[in-house]
Amino acid sequence: MTQINERLDRLVLEARRSAEKREQGYRAQALKLFPWVCGRCARTFDHANLPLLEVHHKNSNHDDNPPDGSNWELLCTYCHENEHSKLKDMAGRSGSGNVIATATFNPFADLKAMLATKK
Repeated sequence: MTQINERLDRLVLEARRSAEKREQGYRAQALKLFPWVCGRCARTFDHANLPLLEVHHKNSNHDDNPPDGSNWELLCTYCHENEHSKLKDMAGRSGSGNVIATATFNPFADLKAMLATKK
């Protein structure tokens, strides 16, 4: 059992390292290509607050990283979070990929009948 756990730990560590390396690659490229300004709220950034500027993938595919940056935009942390919450809401899915149950109750379904009985 210990060998299996060690092997899983190595796989997870390797996956995390490759994701961080990939992210650093496109982040560094995006910061060279684009001005350090949030694409939504126009907040400007400098070296002191640069960690708050994030790369957003326009098509939501984090593996689509063209060298010309056509799939990226720089967003501040707050706008980036807002963008992802909008996408999550539009898709009707939670972050885990599970479908979120939609409301089916209609409080006004029998409104016409209720108003007719009041007359």
